[in-house]
Amino acid sequence: MFIEVESYSGYRADERPFRFAMSGRTYEVIEVEDRWYSPRAMYFRVVASDGSRYVLYHDEEADLWTLEAFRARAIAGRKVQEGEAPRPVR
Repeated sequence: MFIEVESYSGYRADERPFRFAMSGRTYEVIEVEDRWYSPRAMYFRVVASDGSRYVLYHDEEADLWTLEAFRARAIAGRKVQEGEAPRPVR
């Protein structure tokens, strides 16, 4: 799935993502948990503002970003559905 990404550019272009959008929704990157490189691309495992984890892939040659993986946050042992408000743990 192609996504739109805003990234911080420091010593190199697109050094790390700080915001991304998909399916009409925007997510802030709260934390970059990990990053790894392939010969022509970079991967970022991030925690987004919805509490879920995403793996974002940046093809540096084509300058395209895609969503490679997703893991929804869990509350009290169950996954939270999109748009659902968290319930307190009892």
